[in-house]
Amino acid sequence: QVQLVESGGGLVQAGGSLRLSCAASIRIFNTMGWYRQAPGKQRELVARITRGGSTNYADSVKGRFTISRDNAKNTVYLQMNSLEPEDTAVYYCSAVVDYLTRWGQGTQVTVSS
Repeated sequence: QVQLVESGGGLVQAGGSLRLSCAASIRIFNTMGWYRQAPGKQRELVARITRGGSTNYADSVKGRFTISRDNAKNTVYLQMNSLEPEDTAVYYCSAVVDYLTRWGQGTQVTVSS
């Protein structure tokens, strides 16, 4: 089993930045990603990154968010710039292990206007 622990969420003003971190308890050899879920909304993909560094992003965050990973530290990051109130959500780290998507506990990101 794997544990994923997110950190770095908080309250920021529109236009501000946050950097989320997700530390895995084991080595992750496959894709890791960030998802988010706003109240009353379905969970949606924010960004994904392969072990080799290939990335993709939701259209809503392209140009503003950057996903990266440090394989030696078993950690994935999400740098969020130019935050908007619409980015307010619980952000979840994910990793695929043995064909199953594993989830962290989530970290709240709130962007005020």
